[in-house]
Amino acid sequence: MEKLRTAAVQFESVQADKDANFRIMAHFAAAGQAQGVQLIVFPEACITGYWFVRNLSAAQLEALAEPIPDGPSTQRLLRLARQHQVMLGAGLFETGDNGAFHNSYVVVTPEGVVHRHRKLHAFEHARVVSGSEYTVFDTGYGWRLAVLICYDCNITENSRMVALQGADLLLAPHQTGGCRTRNPHLMGLIERQVWDQRRDDPQTIENELRGEKGRGWLMRWLPSRAHDNGLFLAFANGVGVDDDEIRTGNAMILDPYGRVLTETWRAGDEMVVADLDPALLEHATGREWIQARRPQLYGPLAVPTGRERDAHQLKFEE
Repeated sequence: MEKLRTAAVQFESVQADKDANFRIMAHFAAAGQAQGVQLIVFPEACITGYWFVRNLSAAQLEALAEPIPDGPSTQRLLRLARQHQVMLGAGLFETGDNGAFHNSYVVVTPEGVVHRHRKLHAFEHARVVSGSEYTVFDTGYGWRLAVLICYDCNITENSRMVALQGADLLLAPHQTGGCRTRNPHLMGLIERQVWDQRRDDPQTIENELRGEKGRGWLMRWLPSRAHDNGLFLAFANGVGVDDDEIRTGNAMILDPYGRVLTETWRAGDEMVVADLDPALLEHATGREWIQARRPQLYGPLAVPTGRERDAHQLKFEE
């Protein structure tokens, strides 16, 4: 296994304007190719736009969503991967079966391979249904990749499950930070005016992105997903206006010890790049801890407690 040059991108998606969003992704694909990047991770739902979806009618959601892999956006992403000879991951809303839809993420290769992950804890719209399968796959580079979308990463069992399936690198596309919540210890809104004045007053917005609404919150849990499971982790997030919230960006790549290899807190579209060294995997603390597991003790993890609630209900009660 050789080093894998990986990029994580943050950008401000335009809601329902796939052409505009593909222009941004094409820019970063070209920049990645120029830097010898082999894999670029874009944010959750970056092709379609994200948070505005909750207010769409069923007909509007149907018009926005697409099938995977035969839909136009997946095919367009494949062409972009071939053009720039780089593996690409990007998110969109997917047309599912029987009138259901999914918040999905596709990873495509220059050779034409398509991998799809359906968000396991979806809540964005009443018609958006959670997926039921983990997504772990091998690449032509010798690396084994997994995908968990946003809220999927918050549930610790999910990162452990993909680690047990042999993942070396977790792709973590998000639209997070600056979220509306009733919890006084969790994030909170960033004023739209602060974002709009970011060029005249860069320090104020930078303080927000680096503070408790952005990086501060992420650093309380994101490194542990990497460290405790012995995984590299590529965090790609939205930044800027997302309907009535301001996303905080903070694109970063972490090593299997939970250390930040590269990151940004820029208030704008940005790409961070790191060379992932597979030599760090073998003796990573999390991998050694996994070897010390006693599965016979963990039966209750798969037994319902009666306290479980659907992500739709949880999210909109925060």
